Amino acid sequence: MTRYCAFLRGVNVNGRKMLMADVRAVAEQAGLRDVTTVLATGNVVFTSDEPAQVVARRLADALGEHYGGPVFLFVKDAAQVDQIVGAVPFEDDPDLHVYVFVCDDGFTGTLLEKFAEITPVVGETATVSQGCFFWRVPKGSTLDAGFSKVLGNPRLREKLTSRNVSTIRKVQAVMAAP
Repeated sequence: MTRYCAFLRGVNVNGRKMLMADVRAVAEQAGLRDVTTVLATGNVVFTSDEPAQVVARRLADALGEHYGGPVFLFVKDAAQVDQIVGAVPFEDDPDLHVYVFVCDDGFTGTLLEKFAEITPVVGETATVSQGCFFWRVPKGSTLDAGFSKVLGNPRLREKLTSRNVSTIRKVQAVMAAP
């Protein structure tokens, strides 16, 4: 049995509100076990004996049917989540948010290219660490920062989602719990 987390994209955007209790119920109906959600931002922790690609497709299809449209998600196992947390390149700073982008394999180069195209706000930076793309931005300017526009780009929505590193750490703790 493998412990996974599905990171959903677009949980509460464009008029679609995905309640985590509903998401959990759909995941259970799709045959996933030990399902729990972490925060209200689309983090679904579960257990399965099937490969990540299989459960990702099954969960995306079930949620898409339930919500009447495509649902984009990325499934990572506990070791991959541990690797993300271990790769965080920035020190904790109370004045800064640090986000990690959960995305298709090999997409970090595209994100670096997109970051190079923007004019960053003061203190905004991005880097790749151990194959993970991290974005640091001053608190209070996340939505105004140059790179925030990348998140809303419709051509990229199937390829990435982002989480605050503190959320990833919470997911990691839930995945490690018995």
